[in-house]
Amino acid sequence: MVNEMALVESRALRNGVAERTEVLDKVKTVSLLPDGLHVTTRMVANYFEVAETAIRSMVCDHREELESNGYRLATSEEVSAFKALTSVDRFASKAALFTRRTVLNVAMLLRDSVVARQVRTYLLNAEEMQRPQPVDNFVHRLATLIDDRIVELLAQHMPAHTDSNVAQIAEATCRTTLGRAVVPLLNVAVQSGSEHRARLETLEGEVTHLRRVLREREAAGSMGALDAMNPRQFEQHIAWLCRRDGCDRVTVTGGHGDTGADIVAYAEDGRRIVVQCKSRTPAATITSGDVQQFAGMAKLEYNADIALLVATCPFTRDALLLAARHDVTAVHRGLLESWNSGTKLCSLN
Repeated sequence: MVNEMALVESRALRNGVAERTEVLDKVKTVSLLPDGLHVTTRMVANYFEVAETAIRSMVCDHREELESNGYRLATSEEVSAFKALTSVDRFASKAALFTRRTVLNVAMLLRDSVVARQVRTYLLNAEEMQRPQPVDNFVHRLATLIDDRIVELLAQHMPAHTDSNVAQIAEATCRTTLGRAVVPLLNVAVQSGSEHRARLETLEGEVTHLRRVLREREAAGSMGALDAMNPRQFEQHIAWLCRRDGCDRVTVTGGHGDTGADIVAYAEDGRRIVVQCKSRTPAATITSGDVQQFAGMAKLEYNADIALLVATCPFTRDALLLAARHDVTAVHRGLLESWNSGTKLCSLN
């Protein structure tokens, strides 16, 4: 059986079980808004027993996938309606809406929630039980059906024809049967076989990726290992992550006279990447001043197409907003953990 953490690593596996929303209720009851269809960020956080910031961070990191499964922002009319029914804070100007399918998607992405792990376990157990058992294939009985059809048609035609016509009638019967029954079935079998081969190739690719990620995780260690690195070791590790994800000409420039750029690299499409690494304790924060200084340096000194500010600690709210305005990718502690675990940064795609 697949380990539940494989769902966290593989989007293909998540897509394959995205419809199994009934497993949510096996763990806890999902409370819905009065429309009976949606839940808010706070309700999702309550279900998984985590902070709302954890859900918002996940939406930031996996927005495209979550949107494909139903995540969206409520319209102003919906917000007003929910306020009237006391489902949303009366001071809120906007609200994020999750469907049950999106909540299941969150369960397959949320690493540190006990509830999410329980949902993943139920999900994989349900999939194991629902696997189809071998059944009698219609194609296996094709030869018998053809023989029966030929006998039936010959019995109908024989009384009206002489013996000399038997061979001709049998030949015509076989040709008709093959044209109307066998050929279409074979076409369906070939098409089905091609689809299964494509599916197997996709899964084989995912398995290969997961094996590589697991090997790399063993080599890279946990966030605790990153916390134990000195600044130079941390820069070298981030350079390795860039190379792992396909970056070219990766150069570690950190040290005296680096003017704030610790790594310079190039994406697969030729864009220039400038990285600054901040190896700090988890209790520290990256402030708007840190972001402002790096943003100016990356654009003016290095003419960066992609600017990454990578830290082993969280960013303040103002720092995140400033990074978004200046097109700086804020690789905060949570996103760094995901990147270190094998998920490629969106900005490097």
